[in-house]
Amino acid sequence: MEHVVLAAPGLLLRPWRAADASAVLAALGDPEVATWNPQGDMDEARARDWVRRRADWSSGEHVSLAVADPGDAELLGAVSLHRIGGGNASVGYWTVPAARGRGVATGAVRRLTTWGFAALGLHRIELCHAVANVPSCRVAERAGYLAEGTLRQSYRYGDGRRHDEHLHARLATDPG
Repeated sequence: MEHVVLAAPGLLLRPWRAADASAVLAALGDPEVATWNPQGDMDEARARDWVRRRADWSSGEHVSLAVADPGDAELLGAVSLHRIGGGNASVGYWTVPAARGRGVATGAVRRLTTWGFAALGLHRIELCHAVANVPSCRVAERAGYLAEGTLRQSYRYGDGRRHDEHLHARLATDPG
C-alpha cells in the first residue's frame, strides 16, 4: 500500500517519520493516552520501533498516520485504520494533551474514514472505546459513527482491567 498525505481543516495527516520518536515517547507517557492505548513500558528505542512499525504499511492490514499541525508540523496525535480486510476495518486514535478539546481527533477520524471508504473500498469501519472514556464517545458521535451496543469486558486497557466497550460503526452508505 502506498503512503498518503491527507489534509483536513487545520490538520495534516502524514506518514510517520523517525524524527517523530521523541514526540511519540512523550505522548505515550501521558496518563490519558497510556490508559486507553496501552503500549507497556516505553523508552526511546521502543518509541523508534513503534514509529517504524506504524510507518510500514506493506502488510496491507493497517494504515497509520501522524496527525500534525500543518503550520509548524507539531505532532498532535495519531490516527489509524487497522484490521483491514474483507471490506472492513477498525479506526483508532489518540491526541497529545495540548490538542484535546480542539476537534483534532474528530477531524482526523472523519478524514481517514472518508479516505478509507473512497481509496480502500471499505464498506464498514468500527470504532470501539472503553465506556469510561467519555471523550472518545464524543469523537465517535461527532465523526458520524453510530452507536451499536456494548461489548462486555472486551478489552484489557492500561490499568490492567478488562473494560466494557461501546461499539460504534460507519458504513460507506451512511451520510457523511
